[in-house]
Amino acid sequence: MIQQWRDAGQGYRHHGHTIFYRDTGNARSESALLLIHGFPTSSWDWHKVWEPLCTKFPRVIAPDMIGFGYSSKPADYPYSIFDQADLHEQLLKQLGVKRIHLLAHDYGDTVAQELLARHEDRLAKNDSNLTIESCVFLNGGLFPETHRARLIQRMLLTPLGPLLSRLMNRRGFGKSFSAVFGPNTQPSTVELDEFWTLMHHNQGQRLAHRLIRYIPERKANRERWVGVLQKTKIPLRVINGPEDPVSGQHMVDRYRELVPNPDTVTLPGIGHYPQVEDAPGVLSAFLDFHRRIAAA
Repeated sequence: MIQQWRDAGQGYRHHGHTIFYRDTGNARSESALLLIHGFPTSSWDWHKVWEPLCTKFPRVIAPDMIGFGYSSKPADYPYSIFDQADLHEQLLKQLGVKRIHLLAHDYGDTVAQELLARHEDRLAKNDSNLTIESCVFLNGGLFPETHRARLIQRMLLTPLGPLLSRLMNRRGFGKSFSAVFGPNTQPSTVELDEFWTLMHHNQGQRLAHRLIRYIPERKANRERWVGVLQKTKIPLRVINGPEDPVSGQHMVDRYRELVPNPDTVTLPGIGHYPQVEDAPGVLSAFLDFHRRIAAA
């Protein structure tokens, strides 16, 4: 299945590197749903909800960010949330998209927060080149103070990080990856093989210590990225797997404390990857949100 996903994709250039993306539906549409994946995975994260979303939206776009999946994975590259936001904006511009709805997960949540902040910056300048019409977050570190990094993530940020990246293998990946899923929604061996294949593509696991720098980035930019959640008028929703040890129920509780009129949905028994563990639940909550904002 992942080969079929790859075969259906396209590529564009970002700072001289090839970026893989899926784009389906009406290629002439200036409005699209943009899917932003998490760490350490790729656009493949969305494969269980892809077809249903494509029937509801005129255009659905999902890139692999640089350093992930089938996109280029340069060893010496200044990976950052800001650059990943640039990557998405440049892709949308190239495709002629001017209005977007966002659905983001994990690392992608932070990219979406930066895109929202840029939207607010454009509003202040009366710049309408790209308009965000709504945003839905799945499990992710929206607040650095509630992000409970796993031991391996913390260790990747130490001087041992480069060595740990080189030593990473399928067995260790499967163990740490499964630990963030719900107790009754564990990934199958086939699913773990697929996720590992995409991470391992072009030796991508060796970049883990570079890509993980988003964690201190979140702390350094908390005022901008949390602040935009508190002031934006764009409709927001959080769909969360509460069993997630990294950003589960405790993150939702913080969201309800800090964000005005919080709109949250929890999926009982689900962990860090709701779109993989409970695709029907995610689709139901996501499409319900869009029906509501369309009626409004």
